[in-house]
Amino acid sequence: MRIERLAIIGVGLIGGSLAAALRRQGLVGEVIGCGRDEANLIKGVELGVLDRYTFDPAVAARHADMVVVAVTLGATDAIFEKIAPVLGAQAVLTDVGSTKGGLVTRARTRLGPQFPRFVPGHPIAGGERSGVAAARADLYQNHRVILTPVPETAPDALARVREMWEATGAQVASMDPAHHDEVLAATSHLPHMLAYALVDCLAGLGEGGGAIFDYAAGGFRDFTRIASSNPDMWRDIALENGPAIEALCARFEATLGGLRAAIRTQDGAALERLFAHAKQARDAWLERRAREGDAGPR
Repeated sequence: MRIERLAIIGVGLIGGSLAAALRRQGLVGEVIGCGRDEANLIKGVELGVLDRYTFDPAVAARHADMVVVAVTLGATDAIFEKIAPVLGAQAVLTDVGSTKGGLVTRARTRLGPQFPRFVPGHPIAGGERSGVAAARADLYQNHRVILTPVPETAPDALARVREMWEATGAQVASMDPAHHDEVLAATSHLPHMLAYALVDCLAGLGEGGGAIFDYAAGGFRDFTRIASSNPDMWRDIALENGPAIEALCARFEATLGGLRAAIRTQDGAALERLFAHAKQARDAWLERRAREGDAGPR
């Protein structure tokens, strides 16, 4: 599998790492980057991630045989509209968005005849750092990438995207778009909401908040690491997958309410049951990850 011309629209950690991984494997010819931050694009060229860049998505996509849209969810629709008229008949289009259901529905309209060449995707990897300077050729090694094809998806386009991600060292799975959004709401979206909410809560304690942060240690750092993620991206995810996230927030509030009640009534047995059940579930998850080569969601 070789990509002669790869267009990365949105050159950050995700798109940059994909280009770097394919370049390391010698599986890509020319890499064209597209974005709005020229300093970031220049950095991409300096790092060898990009060969050249443009500010126009249509220019990037024209004559490309693989186009990867790696912008925030809120910007994806406009990108689809701009590139649809210039995509070649055999070009393959994919994305890296964290929600799929609504995006697939809108893409069907915006891409028109090119929709069968679109393979919705979501790499389950990343970090709190952003920009092409954070790109790593090994980012996807032993991590999952979920593809969410629909009945219209062209089999050859699906095969090309699967091969591309497998070449980065990722483990590729397929899933229905709606099921993907339910699963990711639980394993990724809710944890981000909790991390943001906790840090915002403590930061709102006024002068005392600063003192609290001064004494924060490893547990606080580990739990809140993802609260340093891109706010624009997570705003779009929260709005796009709102019903699933809201339902899980309600479930979490009920669990937290039970925890508060146990503390208030000094019910040590209830507390121990909750803690033991949570520990058992997490330990089992870690054991499964170890058996699978640590390929689960981060």
